[in-house]
Amino acid sequence: MRDLVIVGGGPSGLSAAILAAQNGLSVSIIEQKRGVIDKACGEGLMPAAVTELNSMGVFPEQSHIFKGIRYIEGTQAAEGTFRQGVGLGVRRLALHEALQKRAEELGVERIHERVSQFSQTETHVNVNDYQARYLFAADGLYSSIRKKLNLNLPHKRPLRLGLRRHYRQKPWSPFVEVYWSPFAEAYVTPVADDLIGVAILYYKDKAPPSQNKYEELLARFPTLQEKLHTPCTSLRGSGPFEQRVKSRVSGRILLVGDAAGYLDPLTGEGIRLGLDSAKAAVQCIVADQPERYDKAWKKVSRRYWWMTDGLLKLRAVPPLRKLMIPVLQRAPWLFRSIVSTLAEA
Repeated sequence: MRDLVIVGGGPSGLSAAILAAQNGLSVSIIEQKRGVIDKACGEGLMPAAVTELNSMGVFPEQSHIFKGIRYIEGTQAAEGTFRQGVGLGVRRLALHEALQKRAEELGVERIHERVSQFSQTETHVNVNDYQARYLFAADGLYSSIRKKLNLNLPHKRPLRLGLRRHYRQKPWSPFVEVYWSPFAEAYVTPVADDLIGVAILYYKDKAPPSQNKYEELLARFPTLQEKLHTPCTSLRGSGPFEQRVKSRVSGRILLVGDAAGYLDPLTGEGIRLGLDSAKAAVQCIVADQPERYDKAWKKVSRRYWWMTDGLLKLRAVPPLRKLMIPVLQRAPWLFRSIVSTLAEA
């Protein structure tokens, strides 16, 4: 009988396993895929996420620091620096490798198989042929466990998708740059001394109809397009992003990371949100009070949902979106405050 079985070996699942092991729990991860797993994401870690990873003993071998966020639309730009600490651009592969290495150091068992069945009693959970006191579902945006528990809710906003690839060139900015256009944003993140990642988020119903969506979307940002060299990694996609959930707890089963609900990567807090939800879930099962997790999750994710929802509403009204960068440009203290609120614990 283990203390915890985690379904899903991505960043949230591995983070939960590390935190649980640091709290003296016996942990197994069930993940069908082997090796290091890649996924389309912005790859920028806010200062608080960097601090949390360091406290877990997780140190990616390759990364690049950034000192804030810069918004760009046409010839206008506004930038906000972090009040404390620096952010870290890290390739998803490098982050996953570092998390996996730390989990192995702590003795976390890794089981390579597909979850075919699960059930629970008042005292434990059964997953395939394994038993544990608790189960964490960290199986991503489209969590099959969440679906089988009938915890899904319908989305409320227009669907948004993302595409990402990398370019072998020296980062030209000490910021994560966000380029804005009417129906898409392009995020440029330095992830190594000679590598940048470019992720484009866009509305599904406004996407180009052709097969070359990334190239056509990139053409909407001519200032950025002129700076880029030849891409050096294959194209990866993700989304739709919005996932709404009735509850993050069902008996002894807790939803963690993206499986617990997600709105949009707009504010760049995906990894941070996964870390926070993993930490809250572990604290609840250490106390043997899983019923407290839903409230704890809402507390740690409140700021993310509030700020992301606000930005999505703002960008949905063209006159307001066009005013955003000029206002932030004239009031740098405001942008600094917003960026630091996102970045701090």
